[in-house]
Amino acid sequence: MDRRDFLKAAVAAGVGLGLGGRYLPAISGKIPPAGWMPPAFAGESPVPLDIVAVRNGEPEVMFDRGIAAMGGMGRFVKKGSTVAIKPNVSWSSGVEMAGNTNPALVNRVVRHCREAGAAKVYVVDHTIEFWKSCFSASGIAAAAAEAGASLAPAESERYYVRRSGGGRVLRDAQIHEVALEADVLINIPVLKHHGGAGITAGIKNLMGLVWDRRFYHANDLHQCIADFLAFRRPDLNIVDAYRILTRNGPRSRHPGDVRLAKMQILSTDIVAADVSAARILGSDPQRYPHIAIAADMGFGQLDPAKLANRRLSL
Repeated sequence: MDRRDFLKAAVAAGVGLGLGGRYLPAISGKIPPAGWMPPAFAGESPVPLDIVAVRNGEPEVMFDRGIAAMGGMGRFVKKGSTVAIKPNVSWSSGVEMAGNTNPALVNRVVRHCREAGAAKVYVVDHTIEFWKSCFSASGIAAAAAEAGASLAPAESERYYVRRSGGGRVLRDAQIHEVALEADVLINIPVLKHHGGAGITAGIKNLMGLVWDRRFYHANDLHQCIADFLAFRRPDLNIVDAYRILTRNGPRSRHPGDVRLAKMQILSTDIVAADVSAARILGSDPQRYPHIAIAADMGFGQLDPAKLANRRLSL
């Protein structure tokens, strides 16, 4: 199958992935016990998956199913480890406008990290608007606290550490200390249109870990977005596509720009996650140069079908 045929098949699949997959019924909102696997896997040897697409559920339930299919959070988070969680918390707005990551999903991810034995869990984002207002209005401050995570302030340059020898254009950058020092980095972007980059998904979301974002806009935005991966790649990417912003991003004030998609992508491969996310948004991934650049630099796979994958429908 050539690339054009693959992309057509991905659209037909409905979630941006041409995956075979098994379909699982919904479960309760409680976190499954340690060692639990979905019923469809009963009696089988679980195969480590690179990417899972989930649809037709609430954010927290889709994550329960997706992370179980990937082998559980214990695959990523070990007892006593420190975890940094990077949602999108750019705007002082509520969940209904899809400008920020869904707080229910953030809460569930933190809870799974705690269940896996994480000693410390931090939630961090260099917000666009005043950070306390963004975390409060988005619901993420309360969601993180309820699950046992701490917010990592990011509004001052003193929280950032300079690193050198990175990408092709972004040769050095001031990166948030929590993201650099954590044992595990979990990336949870909300899927949305972006006026500059075209799309906000996994790769673009990491821009919120950098102090000087003006450099990106002045020096080849797409290359700089991809270059960040030379400094730190997430261990797990979770694309929140429950509500998606289809136009006028990264922030819209028009409810008509928001679509209820009820989807979620989990992947260890950030490039494959973004290819899949672009398809959910209804776009050709080739429209967004930073995705192809990241693949060219060896940071991921442009064809999700070449990875160990599964599609779940609740």
